Order: sequence, then C-alpha cells, then structure tokens
Amino acid sequence: MNPHIQNIKDSIAPYRKLLLQHPVYQQLRHIDDLKVLMEQHVFAVWDFMALLKALQFGLTSTNAPWMPIGSPKTRRLINEIVLEEESDMNMQGEPASHYEMYLDAMEQCGADTTQVKRLIARLLAGYSHKELIAFNVEQLEDYTLEFVKSTFEIIHRGALHEIAAAFTFGREDLIPDMFRAIIADLDKNFPGKLDSFHYYLDRHVHLDEETHSPMAMQMIEELCGENEKKWEDAKQVAINSLKARIALWDGIEQGIKNRQLAAAIR
Repeated sequence: MNPHIQNIKDSIAPYRKLLLQHPVYQQLRHIDDLKVLMEQHVFAVWDFMALLKALQFGLTSTNAPWMPIGSPKTRRLINEIVLEEESDMNMQGEPASHYEMYLDAMEQCGADTTQVKRLIARLLAGYSHKELIAFNVEQLEDYTLEFVKSTFEIIHRGALHEIAAAFTFGREDLIPDMFRAIIADLDKNFPGKLDSFHYYLDRHVHLDEETHSPMAMQMIEELCGENEKKWEDAKQVAINSLKARIALWDGIEQGIKNRQLAAAIR
C-alpha cells in the first residue's frame, strides 16, 4: 500500500472506530426510529452525488468541444464510479441513481421525502444551492445543515485532491463497514418492510468495497502524486469529513431519542 494512504488510514482510524461503534445503531429499535435516520441521512446521500460530480467536472471534459483533460487513467476511474452511482440498476432492473434508490427505500418504509424533494425542486427551478444552504430555506435540522455545509465548503474550494479525499475516506472507503452495522439487525427488527433499503445497502457494500473504494484510492494517488502538501491536505480533509459524519450521527441519535420520548409520553 502507498505509505501516504497508510498514513491517512492510521490518522483517521480513531474516528472510524467512533463511527463504526456509534450508539445511533443501537437506537434503531422501531421502524419510526429508522425513519428519523433516513429523513436526515438522505441529505448526505444527495451531497455525496455533488462530491462525485465535482470530481467528474474537474477530471474529465464535460463540455463541447471535448478535450483530453487530465490523465486517461483518472478519467476512467471517475467515469466508472459515476456510471454506477448515477445510473445503477434498481430492484426492478431499471436504471436509477443511488439517491433515487434511497428515496424508493424511504417511501417503502413510510419516511417523509417532502423536505429533500422540495430542495431538489428548487434546484431544478434554478435556485442557487449556495443561497438555499446559506439561508437554510428548507429548514434542515442544524446538524444536517452543518454536514451539508461542510461538504460544499470542500467542493467550493475547488481543490480536486481535497474533494477526492472527502469522497474516498469520508464516503467510499467508510460506507461498507458503517452500513454493515445497520444491515446486521435490519431483517430481524423489520422483516419484509424494508426490501428497497436492504437492496440499497447491499449495493453500496458490494460496489464500494469491491470496486469503488479501490478505484477511489487509485484516484487519490494520481491526484496527490509526490506532492507532500497535497497529501497533508488530503489527510486533514479526511479527518474533518469523519468528524462531520460523527456530528451528523450524534444529531440523528438525539433526534431518535426525542421521538422515543415523545412516543412514550403519548
């Protein structure tokens, strides 16, 4: 393994451990608890796609006339990941992005998709994502808003090695282990009610662990090369990305506890 990659992995290990052992997983005792998680986590699914597209825009030619931008190897890596994240096959064997699969899973279990769909509708109507986020037009929970802000701060800085670090160490390399914690009790706690979510999680574990994570690691190596400053930047972004995820999980855990308390009082 590239020693710089190993250095980053060693540096983020304590934060990965906190995430993989986070108590939020133990709170998922009722389908209504899972709804709380999904209604907030969907924004992380959405802004993941923003990281992905920022990399594609920076590493490939996306306009006419076409030009051979960057390394052919890196172009292929990012385009392969985009293909499966943006147009994978859903449970019905039809093309769908992983964001759209997540919405399907939310709707199957009865989670409210109104907030995120309204945000997307505003974007499609031409509203600026910067203003929507800055003024919190959709009134996201504070912890969810801060997570989304942290993602777009990285994107707006425009440093591809930093975007790739957030994408690789904060998402692609993390998600398989993190989602196993959810999958473990899913069928036992909610038999037959979460087929779409189970499929979404299985696709993530399969694609991220077997193909996307190794590809993303190669992309980091290509982008940082022998530049020590870039490797240090990548390490700090990786750490900050995991800290942001921990804060999101903390907020969701408290949201679930609030729901449970309200249900007990009723």
